[in-house]
Amino acid sequence: MFKKSLIFVLVFLLALAVPVSAAANYTYSKVTASNGVVLHAMKASPNDIKLKAISSNLKNQSSYGINGGFFGSGGILLSIAVNNHVPAGGGSIGELYKGAVNVGYARGTLVWDAKASKYSVQVVKWASELNVSDTSNYWAQGGISMRLSSDATWKSQATAENIPGGVNGTASGRSALVYNSGGNIWLVVTNTTCTPEQFRTAIKEKIGSGTLVDGIFLDGSGSSQMKAQTSTGQVVDVTGDGRTVYQMVTFK
Repeated sequence: MFKKSLIFVLVFLLALAVPVSAAANYTYSKVTASNGVVLHAMKASPNDIKLKAISSNLKNQSSYGINGGFFGSGGILLSIAVNNHVPAGGGSIGELYKGAVNVGYARGTLVWDAKASKYSVQVVKWASELNVSDTSNYWAQGGISMRLSSDATWKSQATAENIPGGVNGTASGRSALVYNSGGNIWLVVTNTTCTPEQFRTAIKEKIGSGTLVDGIFLDGSGSSQMKAQTSTGQVVDVTGDGRTVYQMVTFK
């Protein structure tokens, strides 16, 4: 009887010592680039990613992650956000304002093709245009192409995709998804006022140790938000300007 009680106590204490949270799905870090841009990053496996429609500041979410694509008045979704060919906002793959379309422009859309174990950034307008191995086993998040491998052409591509504020504009926050040759993905946010180029430069310097392949800019300015947890259980809230956002990149 004593042994059973002791085992129960030990199991209970062990459970208390392990934080019950999404932190097991990612590793959080905070770094400062040489240009002064402070980056908050969550490193994860693409197989743990889920795109979710929400209606709050991320601080008020029970899920961990960062803000996603662009949105309009009334919370309509203006960027692709699709899990297994199902828009994050519900509805059908051909429906506007639910996450099935990059409204107004063909834009850089980061795709994880789980069947092929392959990332890509595809410039499309509709999710139905995406090239994937299996429409029941992928996710896709729309944004603006970063072209991390081409310092010479990324500005012209971002301009063609109508990056908000322009390639030389400043904003009080920036968000991105980037991936590397090792198959990892990083959810990255800054609340440093910076240009797209300064943010992109900081990411190339401090994330992935030189192994980054490509990525996309997400919605920025006051929409740039993150809710994360450190390895010691401390909650990190990057709240932007406090606004409500309507889509996030989170974890299964």
